[in-house]
Amino acid sequence: MLTETQNLEDYIEHSSIGRHETFTPRYGWLKKGYDATLLDGNVFKAPDAIEKLGVGKNMVRSIRFWCQAFKIIQADRTGFVSVTEFGRCLLDREGWDPYLEDIASLWLLHWQLFIPKLEAVNWCFAFNRNHLFSFDSKNLAKTLINASKKYPHLANLAEGTFEKDASCILRMYADSSNDTESEIDCPFTQLEIIRRAEEKNQFCFDNSEKTSLPPLIYAAACFSYIANYAGSKQKAISLNRLTFDFNSPGVAFKLSETASGENLRLAAEIVTGFSLVEQTGGIQIHLEKEPMELFWQALATYYKEQ
Repeated sequence: MLTETQNLEDYIEHSSIGRHETFTPRYGWLKKGYDATLLDGNVFKAPDAIEKLGVGKNMVRSIRFWCQAFKIIQADRTGFVSVTEFGRCLLDREGWDPYLEDIASLWLLHWQLFIPKLEAVNWCFAFNRNHLFSFDSKNLAKTLINASKKYPHLANLAEGTFEKDASCILRMYADSSNDTESEIDCPFTQLEIIRRAEEKNQFCFDNSEKTSLPPLIYAAACFSYIANYAGSKQKAISLNRLTFDFNSPGVAFKLSETASGENLRLAAEIVTGFSLVEQTGGIQIHLEKEPMELFWQALATYYKEQ
């Protein structure tokens, strides 16, 4: 069982804080980074990276960060990058959704931020530890700073680093169409997972039912969570854990236990290999296959239907 104070240190990518260069992921960036990596594993450190990617120097670093954070690419100790199996399945020319036209793919990518290695650990702190009904960028930054104090390599970072992450999180998910100083729209605002509150410059998490989140995508996230945090041999897990534990799908997607269970119930009607069982202590999800096998099965089934 993963808690914030137990073993999270093992999951954090230590050099990742602030590498988005204040940019949220923009339309086309992930596909651009994926395609460039296929052609040249040294593309992000090449002298002509700006020309190859067609963006500014800071944006080159940001594209690399987001591609790694979303698990589209991976880097070795020398900085050489390669595409991941997940990246190939999603963004290859014959992939599931190479141009991210389906909002389900954005939900899936959002989930990738919550599995190891945690390149965007402040996103995890924001979704797990910010319990304010409404908040602004400064409130959110304080949450991130307080959460980071438990980790030596994070505790000594300048507060400005956390303030930049807080600002990036809000701009990534909250609709800024009425903001005259907003940057190019970020596709993840479509998730409507953070919305503007009634008070000026205040925001809040939207805990309502997510009608744009397909049950199979949610189920895939649950299987991914089990594999990464409970173990590949896990055969049963409570709905409560999938909804409320640190970095659980329920927390990442801001869903109630009822909505979480309904998504899994609907997914179980489409794919085989798992079932929901009502017990005295609550609903249990029983797995007949290994969780990552179910993860790939759920995603393949969803995209095949589309």
